[in-house]
Amino acid sequence: MKKGKFPPGWDKKRVERVLTHYEYQSEEEAAAEDEAAFETPSHTIMEIPAELVPIVRELIAKHAVAQ
Repeated sequence: MKKGKFPPGWDKKRVERVLTHYEYQSEEEAAAEDEAAFETPSHTIMEIPAELVPIVRELIAKHAVAQ
């Protein structure tokens, strides 16, 4: 991604908010956030081979557009 280019729906202000959130997050808060990700019933956490990551990202992007 080129410097100054953001994904759809993102801008400099949003990136700064996300960075601030994680920079000031305690270890306990980070652990709780990670654990909560495993409890979301509408999502699944999977381990996949690294070489398949681009293919999976493409499938997720196509699915998001179709929604």
